[in-house]
Amino acid sequence: MRQNIHENVRTGFYGLGIAPTLLETLEKLNFKIPTPIQEQAIPVAIQGKDLVGIAQTGTGKTIAFGVPMIQRLAQVKGQGLVVLPTRELALQVDEVLRNVGQDVGLRTAVLIGGISIGVQIRALSKNPHIIIATPGRVIDHLNQKNIRFDNVRIAVIDEADRMFDMGFLPQIKKIFQALPKDRQTMLFSATMPSEIMTIASVHMKLPVQLEIAPTGTTVERVTQELFIVNKDDKIRLLEALLEKYPGPTLVFTRTKYGAKRITQKIVSFGIAASEIHSNRSLGQRREALDGFKSGKYRVLVATDIASRGIDVIGIELVINYDLPSTSDDYVHRIGRTARAGAGGHAISFAMPNQEREVRAIEHLIRKILPVSKLPELSKFPVSGFIELSRQRPYSKKKNPRRGFGNSRNRGYGHRRAGKIRQ
Repeated sequence: MRQNIHENVRTGFYGLGIAPTLLETLEKLNFKIPTPIQEQAIPVAIQGKDLVGIAQTGTGKTIAFGVPMIQRLAQVKGQGLVVLPTRELALQVDEVLRNVGQDVGLRTAVLIGGISIGVQIRALSKNPHIIIATPGRVIDHLNQKNIRFDNVRIAVIDEADRMFDMGFLPQIKKIFQALPKDRQTMLFSATMPSEIMTIASVHMKLPVQLEIAPTGTTVERVTQELFIVNKDDKIRLLEALLEKYPGPTLVFTRTKYGAKRITQKIVSFGIAASEIHSNRSLGQRREALDGFKSGKYRVLVATDIASRGIDVIGIELVINYDLPSTSDDYVHRIGRTARAGAGGHAISFAMPNQEREVRAIEHLIRKILPVSKLPELSKFPVSGFIELSRQRPYSKKKNPRRGFGNSRNRGYGHRRAGKIRQ
């Protein structure tokens, strides 16, 4: 049996230094071929070296650090610590680690908001092998002296750039101060802000840097399109697209109020939907995410708290109902589809006055977002749309590219360029 397993994975995870028991577990969990970040990070991490891994979202970073962590903890007889920015990510990482460590008796403890301190203290009292936590809750436990990190031998900071964006840098520094100096540190991120290199230079020992894809690289199998739409027509367009694309769909909005309002609208269309954002309790967020995974909800409406917190295979469509506040968030949002090698599609709504935001996204991803013509929206009166001609963002020459409509138009969203169609 062991020989057959090794033959099956000889071109996959076999040869990366992974122990036979964990190889068998990966095979049982249907992990066949390592992703680039897994292939490069696992051998380095198993050797106990510090590393900084830069890889786009959806590339399997949890396995990249989880397998080496579980294997090395069996050797060094200490604890592991994984710090992540959101509750959802912490719960998902915990699920992955427990699945990978099921045959070696792995014990974990999750320290996040929304779960009582008492429950977490009881989990800590069982001497878990790995602690998975969000920064704020770690600091709470440290301040209350519920936890000590004297025995932590491996520390992982995952989604580091997101944590810096969310203002967690002071908490991360405090956590590093509480950790023993004799440890292995792994830092994973989708982008490379300056704070990451500062952390690496101060708190890591000659880290190996692995950069799988440049900042702004989108998942290869995601197709993208853009609709130029007036604010009042967005909900009509959303309904038309949900009728056209019947599969699991993730809709992103900028605000919690917007997520709630749009969810109510989608439900009024006769489509099962739920919402996930910071105003919802942990139980409500878990129910929404679990319902989305199981098919209870076809549509999940989320704010950017979930742009990296949703690891669901099979999301066919991502809709940016509102453009994100930063172009980096665009990459993270659309990375929720086309996961695990599958294909996916991303649609963005831009209002006529959002040329700057669209240009910033195109500059980051080094691609032009193809503009699609609005559907007829025959069920509703169409208030009109702006016709568009656009210029490639990297050309120094004036080379306007037609979007849709009148070829005389020369400006994105120019008020006089619009031709109203009733």
